Amino acid sequence: MQFVATCLFGLEKLLGEEIDALGCRRIETIDGRVTFEGKPEDAARANINLRCAEHVFIKIGAFEAVTFTDLFDGTYNLPWEEYITANDAFPVKGHSIKSVLYSVPDCQSIIKKAIAKRLGAHYGMERLPESAVKHQIEFFLFKDTVTLMIDTSGTPLHKRGYRPAAGAAPLRETLGAALALTTRPREDVLIWDPFCGSGTIAIEAAMIMTRRAPGLLRGFDGERFSCLPKSSWSDAREEAESRIIKDSTFEVWASDIDDEVLQYASANADRAGVGSRIRIFKSDARKIEKPDRKGTIVCNPPYGERLMTEKETYELYRAIGKNFAGFDPWQIYVLTSCEEFERLYGRRADKKRKLYNGMIPCNLYQYFKPKENFRKF
Repeated sequence: MQFVATCLFGLEKLLGEEIDALGCRRIETIDGRVTFEGKPEDAARANINLRCAEHVFIKIGAFEAVTFTDLFDGTYNLPWEEYITANDAFPVKGHSIKSVLYSVPDCQSIIKKAIAKRLGAHYGMERLPESAVKHQIEFFLFKDTVTLMIDTSGTPLHKRGYRPAAGAAPLRETLGAALALTTRPREDVLIWDPFCGSGTIAIEAAMIMTRRAPGLLRGFDGERFSCLPKSSWSDAREEAESRIIKDSTFEVWASDIDDEVLQYASANADRAGVGSRIRIFKSDARKIEKPDRKGTIVCNPPYGERLMTEKETYELYRAIGKNFAGFDPWQIYVLTSCEEFERLYGRRADKKRKLYNGMIPCNLYQYFKPKENFRKF
């Protein structure tokens, strides 16, 4: 069976590595999605274990379509009856990029009609009730190639279930996990987020280091699908539970100047099962001091579109640039959409990576070289 895992732009490499770790075979990687091959049981394992994925789809098929006739015929020729029963609902949505067939509503209508005709003919029904299990159909039209899929996740996977409340501008959990993974967390290295907000980066880092699967607290649409083994979901949860490390010495610090968000962070960490791994406290990032141990700072400070004015943002970045310089030889990772960050921080990044926080384009500025190799702006 083939699957498609989608992700925020920039996370494809990390997602691909996660898929490899599940023992599945990658087939294709393009912006925002990785196609891979596995067993039907891997739908459950992928949903429960992938930290950087937004959705996991069953890939039904792909074909070229430059006319609506192509679209109808290509859709009709796929074996929908292997996945959808006579009473199941099958709404359609999708996207069209750089394709002749650019009208999404028209594509939705044609795909829906083709699937209905195929299922109606197979089940001997003129009208399908669509009263049972919902199978969300998603199409992706890119450069005139149509990929048709069924969503097994339902609610996006970044909604882990531990964060019912958050601050004013929360970081998506999948991006928080990606930031933590990028730092290459290690048992003997402290991770500190001095702009922790509702605690996302710290919680994801603690979950990674204790091998706590991100999907253990939630359910998935695919659990009701007849085409996927019912037992695979409980088996995948048991497998994930058995891998949790309960005697880890790994520690995360999470600090902020906002008392209210610190309360959210503490409650979220407890819900996620990693409250004992995170020290949460009030502190001003402009004044924090380096403890006498190895460590990494990874953070997503406020920026113009998130909470602060441009002037306040610039003043903050100048201040943390001066203060964080005293943390050498710690590694520093800062995610922000501010294009002036390096100039304000006072130092060129050793590496810069383009990422997206939802729809906001950002850069992850990475500082890991020793002080003598600093590149001032």
